[in-house]
Formats: sequence, C-alpha cells, structure tokens
Amino acid sequence: MVSLDIDIGGELVSQLEAAKVKLGVAIWACLAEYGDWRLIFAARQFDSLDLRAAYGVLHDSMKDAGITPARAPAVMILPMNDPFIRDLRRHFGKARSVEGMRLGGQLFGDRFIEDGYAYRIS
Repeated sequence: MVSLDIDIGGELVSQLEAAKVKLGVAIWACLAEYGDWRLIFAARQFDSLDLRAAYGVLHDSMKDAGITPARAPAVMILPMNDPFIRDLRRHFGKARSVEGMRLGGQLFGDRFIEDGYAYRIS
C-alpha cells in the first residue's frame, strides 16, 4: 500500500463523517481471502439501509470528496454484527485512538488480516 491509498481512505473517512455517518470500523485490510487490499467500512447507518443504498451513500461520499472512478479504492461494507467487525471492536474499541495503527498477521472473527491500517475502530 502506498501513501496515496492511505490519503484516499482518509479523505473518504472524513467525507463520510461530514455526512454524519458514525463509523464503527474504517480500515484498510489485505485479507487472505482476497489477496489484495480492501477499504472496509461498518456503521449502524449502513445496517439500517439495504446494501445497494449503503453503497450509494459511500459512492456519493466518494464523489463529494473528489475521488474519481480512476482513483476509487476497492471497498467493502460489512454489517456491524459481522464476526470480523465484532472481534475488531472487541479488541480495539476502547482504545483512545487507533488512527494510523497497523494491523496484520492476525485472525479477527472469521477473517485473517495479512496487513492493515486503521482509521476508526469504535
């Protein structure tokens, strides 16, 4: 992952928060099951929408942040009750700040993170 990816993720996190989406989890993760990097989000607001509408909010935030399709990262929205999300929150949810924390070489719930970068886990 290059610094540009971290910057794009940060821009998107900021835009989602400006849109009043309270993120439970926002991380970059290289997951063993995909073998590449994904920007992963979980939020109660997304859970209250159907998946298409949740991705619509995400794509609107990308557009508002000026993230063009050519710069758009691979993203995943997971429900807050997903075992992976629940385990991340159990381990890091009480930390004062996780922004910039590196994750990797660990199994959370049902997913193995080869490498990762955290913006928000609460």
